Amino acid sequence: VLPLGSGALAGTPYPIDRKFLANQLGLKAITPNSIDAVSNRDSAAEFLFVSTMIALHLSRLAEMLILYTSAEFDFIELSDAYSTGSSLMPQKKNPDTLELTRGKAGTMIGRLTGLLSVLKGLPSAYDKDLQEDKIPVFETSDTLCLMLPVVAGVLRTLEIHPEKMRTALDPAILATDLADYLVRKGVPFRQAHAMVGQIVRRAHELNLPLNELPLKEFQKVSPLFEKDVQGVFDFEASIAHRNVPGGTSPAAVKIQLQQARQFLEQHRIRSAVPPETPRGGDGS
Repeated sequence: VLPLGSGALAGTPYPIDRKFLANQLGLKAITPNSIDAVSNRDSAAEFLFVSTMIALHLSRLAEMLILYTSAEFDFIELSDAYSTGSSLMPQKKNPDTLELTRGKAGTMIGRLTGLLSVLKGLPSAYDKDLQEDKIPVFETSDTLCLMLPVVAGVLRTLEIHPEKMRTALDPAILATDLADYLVRKGVPFRQAHAMVGQIVRRAHELNLPLNELPLKEFQKVSPLFEKDVQGVFDFEASIAHRNVPGGTSPAAVKIQLQQARQFLEQHRIRSAVPPETPRGGDGS
């Protein structure tokens, strides 16, 4: 949107063709009000907000990966290229890139709130305070350009330990599936939920995993439990049942991945740099 012609605040007294200027510069429109044009920083605030949301998502992803790299989980292992040795413990591999990513999110929040705090008390038209938009915008852009390639590299190179994930599975997490078992037999979910709570408590009293609880204990709670109740304790079947759009079954997740790839491809094409203005030495 073209601000030229706004002057310092009240517009220019010369009869310039603002729409012609906008067209020549490849801009879609002109600013409708000169006083607003010189003081409006919505685009800067919106850029900081969107960037901060990206940083928050990266921070949450980093937190999960940090947790899963810990010795207590050991579900994944970071590449040496994206981790560092500990200054104290020789055996430790620190997820420093992820911790820095998580920390940068806090800084991004600070830049956003800082600019909003500057804007909140300003009168109409231009004020020197508005120069405070430059530092947070430029620093935020630089930070994102650092964070995104690093997180992408972490994901490309990390090693996943599915066997350790499987070992960590506990039959107790399928308690909801037990309630669903009863629901499929006509029990309202709120009642099934209460029944399964009794079963979980009984398993705890007997110090038994939920899947090793004798059938008679299930039937003390409800005669609707039959021998096929053991089929509930199948993790892969549990996941497969959640086969709704947006669900977590393998089939549903496959569709979500396809949709994500299509989205990325569409936006990659839209934002592609024209061949005559290459960004890299290889012309990409």
